[in-house]
Amino acid sequence: VAGTGGALPANGGTLDLEFDALRRGIAGFDRLWLRWRGPFGLIWNQVVLPMDRKVAVLPDVSSARDEAITLLQRSALVDGHAQRRAGQGREFEALKDYQPGMGRRMIDWKRSARHGKLLAREFRVEENNNIVLAIDCGRLMCEPVDGVPKVDRAVTAALLSAFIALKGGDLVSLFSFDARPRVSSGAVRGSPSFMMIQKRAAEIDYSSEETNFTLALTTLAAKLDRRSLVIIFTDFVDPISAELMLRTVGRLTERHLVLFMLMKDAELEALADMAPATPEDVARAVTAGGLLRQRQVVIGRLRLLGAHVIEADHQRLGPALVERYIQLKEENLL
Repeated sequence: VAGTGGALPANGGTLDLEFDALRRGIAGFDRLWLRWRGPFGLIWNQVVLPMDRKVAVLPDVSSARDEAITLLQRSALVDGHAQRRAGQGREFEALKDYQPGMGRRMIDWKRSARHGKLLAREFRVEENNNIVLAIDCGRLMCEPVDGVPKVDRAVTAALLSAFIALKGGDLVSLFSFDARPRVSSGAVRGSPSFMMIQKRAAEIDYSSEETNFTLALTTLAAKLDRRSLVIIFTDFVDPISAELMLRTVGRLTERHLVLFMLMKDAELEALADMAPATPEDVARAVTAGGLLRQRQVVIGRLRLLGAHVIEADHQRLGPALVERYIQLKEENLL
């Protein structure tokens, strides 16, 4: 946090100081320096007071949230809650008069015979699903993309999806990890709980340690007592470094629906597509192309293990996640 001081009026009063947040996280204010001129203007008095105040610095998700709400309103979820649609969902809601165009499977033949007219079963998309937002804050995720660390972009996307999921009646929890598990919020419900998720997201720190997927995902799996949608924000370089992750994911997908959120490596793609002008350009393009192919190998193996994978541009990470969440919910895959 960067800020400047200020001067109080001569007769005393209050003073508002403005600070510019340089990064997301927990900002600490340890001391307050007070300085004032003596009664004759000849000397300065100065004192340092302990403060020990903490302030959560949170990302601004307002613009992306507006886009997500627009997507939500176009879906089968109106105002975040399940819209009643005959034949969609698994949770029985009511009976309604059969209308032309409805499938024959929707007809409740016993009740239709009893009432002397065709009645269709009406279902709704289930709520109370368990959504886990797992954010890798290890070394690779702290590298910048377009000037912003990947982990910050992941946190913004996670908060956006948390807002939508809480509005939709689902349970949401936050989990972060690097060499070991870090933040674990526990599941919360309802739109008023979003502020708590925001505050816990501010605790996700930047790490220089390598990510231990085995420890993190095993710990996470032990915390889950019901089938959950586990959304993992992470990054990897090659199949060798991702091998331990793949082994753990295979066990996680046996019980849970796992969705990986990856950011496209625009720098590598630009190097691979760049028209070479020198032998060095050729070498860089070949190396970049090889790394991109290795990345696709890992993505392919994740999908074979039953995981869903979204590889999106960093600016579209949040909206892409919301779109897939709505799709999974409408298709009753949660």
